[in-house]
Amino acid sequence: MSTENEGTAVPADHPAAPAAPSTPPTPPTPPTPQSTPSTSTPPSAPAPAPAPADAPTVAQTPVTEGTSGATPEPAPEPAPAPAHTPAHAPAPAAEGAGWPPPPPTVPAWGAPLPPAPPAPAAPRRRAGGLVAAVLVAALVAGGIGGGIGYWAAQRGDEGVSSTTVSSGEAPAAFKRDPGTVAAVAAKALPSVVTIQAKSGGPQGGSEGEGGTGTGFVYDQEGHIVTNNHVVASAADGGTLSVTFPDGKSYDAEVVGRAEGYDVAVLKLTNAPKGLKPLPLGDSDKVAVGDSTIAIGAPFGLSNTVTTGIISAKNRPVASGDGSGGSNSYMSALQTDASINPGNSGGPLLDASGAVIGINSAIQSTGSGFGQSQAGSIGLGFAIPVNQAKNVAQQLIKTGKPVYPVIGATVNMQEQGEGATIASQGSGGTPSVTPDGPAAKAGLKAGDVITGFGGHQIDSGPSLISEIWTHKPGDQVKITYERDGKTSTATVTLGERTGDS
Repeated sequence: MSTENEGTAVPADHPAAPAAPSTPPTPPTPPTPQSTPSTSTPPSAPAPAPAPADAPTVAQTPVTEGTSGATPEPAPEPAPAPAHTPAHAPAPAAEGAGWPPPPPTVPAWGAPLPPAPPAPAAPRRRAGGLVAAVLVAALVAGGIGGGIGYWAAQRGDEGVSSTTVSSGEAPAAFKRDPGTVAAVAAKALPSVVTIQAKSGGPQGGSEGEGGTGTGFVYDQEGHIVTNNHVVASAADGGTLSVTFPDGKSYDAEVVGRAEGYDVAVLKLTNAPKGLKPLPLGDSDKVAVGDSTIAIGAPFGLSNTVTTGIISAKNRPVASGDGSGGSNSYMSALQTDASINPGNSGGPLLDASGAVIGINSAIQSTGSGFGQSQAGSIGLGFAIPVNQAKNVAQQLIKTGKPVYPVIGATVNMQEQGEGATIASQGSGGTPSVTPDGPAAKAGLKAGDVITGFGGHQIDSGPSLISEIWTHKPGDQVKITYERDGKTSTATVTLGERTGDS
């Protein structure tokens, strides 16, 4: 969201390649004395003397090339032929011989030695002596090795430098390149906080309980952006504390919260100097497949970093606020970065370290969208930062959210064919507000809205999610169906202040 190396044939000249089989050379034959003219070739080297019959043989088995401790002794090279004698001319015959004997065969360098004549069995006492000699040799070699090791250790203690590198020195010299996950996380972590929310009820009671969430530094004045459902339990008479990665904690208070957007803004009561706000990116330019980094406190494990990609965009999501209040709606960024309860309110970063979304909800098996104690299954949802930024600025300015509206009530239960305008609104009111944006665009009860601003609409929640990505006053093209006929209209969005 690697291939193994294939086996290759070992080259013939590679040390590990098996030696090519060869026929044992013909044992050297002593040359027969012969009369040679003054211009004849120099006499050949004398044949080696046969080994004593009672000596133990050590060359009966050919030595394999490259075997440790066994190096074949080079044989004498054959004498060069006279320059004036043709290579195919027969050699002078020796006196008393029918034909010239063949020249002695000399093994090539590295070839196996010819087998020696079998030696008679040695007496038992000699075998015992041989074993004893081997044992003595082993003991002597061990003593020499121990002495050399002791000498080397003594020399090392006297200042000889060691080739061993301490593992503790490696991290100090290792530098993470800009843009790597480690570099991005190291820069962003100091600006990500863990939020502890506790309601104002009696201690030990259900109302006195709280939860853990995440937030991030929005500006140097000490504003922290998070999800509304993270702080909802402490919004009325509760307490909030914010803890930075260095362990320092600060009290905080709610500046404003928007239930529909699931966005809230806190402010540290005694904000420290030197706060570093996280840079904000552009969620409209995010593409499916872009890398993502999520930071938060899943299940209370603060400063946890996970990675993934953007797996989808404009995903309509409706989630609860965790306290039984109104649902929130978002046209979310979908990511497979591991997100769990406690990640809520934390930043979703791009590869440059800019915030592109606020982690808000997960898909949980068996419970639908929203906050659940189930673990991540690779479907997490974040509020696009462009929307969150507008909401945060409005909350800091007025303490209340402002929502764009079309002035029509739609069915929130049906799904798959669009958003149907209900027959009537809540409490028996008209489903299309008189003189509202939808009424001015010519929409009526029963119309099915199938497109909004170029995005397909398949339900009421998806329509609201798309509406809330805009601002009041924006003009948006709507596609709708009436009596089987498809039509289009342009609506100018109205506004609603506060949560109702």
